[in-house]
Amino acid sequence: MPEVIEDRQLFRVLYVENDEPRVQAFQRAFQSQIDVISVPDGKAALAYLDSQVPVDMVLYNDTLDSTTFLNGLRAKRRAVRLPVVLLTERTGVDLTTQPYQGYVIDAFPHNYVEDDLRLRLNYLIQKKEYEQNGHISSKSASIRIPIGKRLFDIGLSFFILAMASPILVVVAVLIKLDSKGPIFYSSKRVGTGFRIFDMYKFRTMRTDADKMLASMAAHNMYNKPVAEKPVDERCEICQLANTECQRPLFMDQKQICETLYQREQKAKAMFSKFKEDPRVTRLGKILRNTSIDELPQLYNILRGDMSFVGNRPLPLYEAEKLTVIGYNRRFAAPAGLTGLWQVMKRGKSKVSDEERIQLDVLYAKSYSFRTDMLILLKTLKAVWQKENV
Repeated sequence: MPEVIEDRQLFRVLYVENDEPRVQAFQRAFQSQIDVISVPDGKAALAYLDSQVPVDMVLYNDTLDSTTFLNGLRAKRRAVRLPVVLLTERTGVDLTTQPYQGYVIDAFPHNYVEDDLRLRLNYLIQKKEYEQNGHISSKSASIRIPIGKRLFDIGLSFFILAMASPILVVVAVLIKLDSKGPIFYSSKRVGTGFRIFDMYKFRTMRTDADKMLASMAAHNMYNKPVAEKPVDERCEICQLANTECQRPLFMDQKQICETLYQREQKAKAMFSKFKEDPRVTRLGKILRNTSIDELPQLYNILRGDMSFVGNRPLPLYEAEKLTVIGYNRRFAAPAGLTGLWQVMKRGKSKVSDEERIQLDVLYAKSYSFRTDMLILLKTLKAVWQKENV
C-alpha cells in the first residue's frame, strides 16, 4: 500500500453508483488514498458539481446513462479538467469519439482488478500533487521487481558509472564549452506503476531551440509560417468563449493547450525533410548518435527509477493519453533504458503507436532475466545506428 502523507488533502472521487454494496467495496479498497462522495445518478452528479466542493475525478457506472451526464458535463465549462473513469461491461468502447473524448480517460469492467484501478488512481493523485506543488512528495504503490533484476541493475549501473566517470566529466566540460546552458536536461516521466520521476540526459540542444524553430518555420521551403501562440496560452475558441482552456494537457513543467500543441506538432512536421536539426548542438549530434546523451540515466537506474531493460518511461501527457486497461498493463513492467520495441524496430521502419504499445504489453507479460540479456545484447548493436533525431 502507498504511504499516506499526514495533513495532505485526500484525492476526492465522485462515485456515480446506485448500488450501495459496490460503493462500500470501493471505499474499503481505496479509503487510505481517496475521499469518496457517492451519488445515485448523473443528475445528482451534475448538481453536486455545481456546488463549491472540489472534486478530482468522477467514477461513473455506465449503465446510468453516461451519455446524458457527459453532455451535461460538457456544458459546464469550469468542470472540463475533471477526469472521468467509466465502469462498464461493454467492450471496445472508443474513448476518442463523442461524447467520451476530452472527458473519459479510462474504462474498467465492473469486476475490475483492484491493482489495475489502483495504478490509475495513483497516477492521477501524483498528477494533482505535481500540478499544485511542482514536485511529488508521496510514494506510489510499488510493483515488485524481481530481486535478481534489481541486483543486476544496481551492480551494473554502479560499475559503468565508476568506469565511465572520466568520460562523464569530459562530456560535461565539453557541453559547457560547446554552448551556453545547463549540462543536464531533465523531464518528468511516468514509469513503473504510473510513478512520476525526473529522467536525466546530457543536454544536446541549444537553449534557444524554440526560437530557432520559429525562425525555421518562417524560411522553410513551403514558406508556411507557424501560427503565433495567443498571449494567454489559450486557443482562439477558448478566447472567443471567454473560458478557461477546454483541452488542457499536462506536459513537463506546465499545463498547455492540446489544440495549440497539436498545431505546433503539425508545424514541426514541415521540417521532417531536414537531414540535420539546427537546434541540436555540434556536440549534441555526436552524443545522440552514440547514445552518450543517455548515460546520466544510469543514475536513474541506480536509484531505482528505471531498469536497464523495460518499457520506455513516457512524458506525462503521453501517459495521460493511454486509455483502456489493456494499454495500462505496459506500466506493470519496469521502466527501462532500452526495451523490446527498440531492438525489434529501431532502424527498420516507423513504429506505429499501437505496435509500440503492444510490444510494451508483451514485455510486461513475459519479461525474464533471459529475455533481458537478449535485449541488452541486441541493444549493443542497435545503439550505434546513425539517427539524427
